[in-house]
Amino acid sequence: MATELAPGMDAYLPIAEHGLIGDLHTVALVGTEGTIDWYCCPRFDAPSLFGAILDKERGGYWAISPSSEGWSAKQLYIPDTNVLITRFLSPGGVGELQDFMPVGGQRAHCLIRRVVCVRGRMPFHLRVEPRFDYGREAHETRLHELGAVFESPELSMALGSPLPLERTEEGVRAAFTLKAGESATFVLDQVNDGGEPRAYDEEDAARAFDDTVAYWRGWLSRSRYTGRWREMVHRSALTLKLLTYAPTGAIVAAPTTSLPEQIGGERNWDYRYTWIRDAAFSLYALLRLGFTDEAAAFMGWLTERFRDGGANAAGPLQLMYGIDGRADLTEETLGHLEGYRGSAPVRIGNGAYDQLQLDIYGELIDSVYLYNKYGTPIYHDAWEDLSRVVEWVCEHWDEADEGIWETRGGRKHFLHSRLMSWVAIERAIRMARQRGLPANLARWIPERDRIYRQIMDRGWNPRRGAFVQHYDTDVLDASVLLMPLVKFIVPTDPRWLSTLDGISSELVSDSLVYRYDPASSSDGLAGDEGTFSICSFWYVEALARAGRLDEARLIFEKMLSYANHLGLYSEEIGPTGEHLGNFPQAFTHLALISAAFNLDRAPGRTT
Repeated sequence: MATELAPGMDAYLPIAEHGLIGDLHTVALVGTEGTIDWYCCPRFDAPSLFGAILDKERGGYWAISPSSEGWSAKQLYIPDTNVLITRFLSPGGVGELQDFMPVGGQRAHCLIRRVVCVRGRMPFHLRVEPRFDYGREAHETRLHELGAVFESPELSMALGSPLPLERTEEGVRAAFTLKAGESATFVLDQVNDGGEPRAYDEEDAARAFDDTVAYWRGWLSRSRYTGRWREMVHRSALTLKLLTYAPTGAIVAAPTTSLPEQIGGERNWDYRYTWIRDAAFSLYALLRLGFTDEAAAFMGWLTERFRDGGANAAGPLQLMYGIDGRADLTEETLGHLEGYRGSAPVRIGNGAYDQLQLDIYGELIDSVYLYNKYGTPIYHDAWEDLSRVVEWVCEHWDEADEGIWETRGGRKHFLHSRLMSWVAIERAIRMARQRGLPANLARWIPERDRIYRQIMDRGWNPRRGAFVQHYDTDVLDASVLLMPLVKFIVPTDPRWLSTLDGISSELVSDSLVYRYDPASSSDGLAGDEGTFSICSFWYVEALARAGRLDEARLIFEKMLSYANHLGLYSEEIGPTGEHLGNFPQAFTHLALISAAFNLDRAPGRTT
């Protein structure tokens, strides 16, 4: 059912106008005007409770903001934490909204919103309008002396409030005024059927706040990064930790679904799952930063995938899985939601899960190689499983597939898929030789060399003077930027320098890099898209390795200017710098960390 928006609540904030809080099971997006417009409970891939970012009327939200006129707002994180502060400034007073989710402890899996008046006097309004199961499931609202309870057949939530609440048609609201030094805390908990709100006085709130700050600072203190871009690298690390599902160690690609790659377009996907291709980048970033526990947990999740296979998988692995390891991610369209700023369809699940993407085997085995080198040596059972995967790659690397970008325009012989098939076999050979592990090197080495020669023969287009997207085309693709990064080609090889120049002239707009040109390379989808931030950071690394260090540094600094006010990135950047796609995206933050590390250690760097 459509509902009235809270006073002062914009219909759709820009995607970038959000901060992120979480508890290592799920997250919430908090807008700069004090509204939570995305929250799935109790985990990342659960149905949304607040989803106004996908439908302003049917999605549900929790708004807290000043009820006076003439106020402005700013957001910041408590330094070195994921505790978010939204400051409201007005002539009559200054207020703060402290948003956080405790990690562990007795009050796990709850949203805490603490309102504090810092100066003067400030009136506030609160409105909570939950919409269970993406707005598909009705609920009952029951008032209580300590707050309210929202009950649906599958989930019940209790709102603890220090103030009397007034019932609305499907939620509650309240108005209150605070003077300097006063505060009020509201807590949303998951409860069992018949559960009630729990009291949460200001002393409890202050303790929970301090404990959460201490947790995040304690976690970040383990970072070994001391380079030039410490603030941005650490914010990226904190974001990656927020996107980690603690029970399994899996990292979601992004915590949202269907935020569009083009406003009004159809390129809207559910990213609340774990992509195998993120593995190498995730482990590289975690190990480089010194977070070995997180790397070990993610490695455990990955090795389980060796054995599981997947639902309808074309090979021993599929390209993405649920955070709990489940394989079936059947895609569904939510036709009752209008989408962000009218960008339908809204999708849950992801129909690309059963595509054939041969590049995932290289990314997976590269991650095992990195962990074997910088973390814990691979165990016998895992090596046996991995060897079977390598044998499969040797048998199937020469097939057409859908490629890294999950195109829906038919299978092709993508160069990037060949490249990562080479990585899969090459890294396995390295591990076998370094550790003296049993391996079918008599087969692996010739297959590795066949892939290399095929890429050099068919992936290289002499007329264009560049490595191209797929065989028998002259279209360029930013995924080839990984060629020197994975050590397939020397970064100063004339063929590579010519390719880099081609990408610079055709796919780069200032510091921003497009994946490819959809007009020249049909991907089976209508519309355009923004530039891909991960490709921009790959470009930085490729320039640095090619010796173009000053250019790489400048582009990296320009890319930092595209982050939002909190240092967060969505998947893409639009023509005027707007954030597009799901937000925030793990892959982008992983690539930022990698680029910063490589710039720090580049010859001739300055600090």
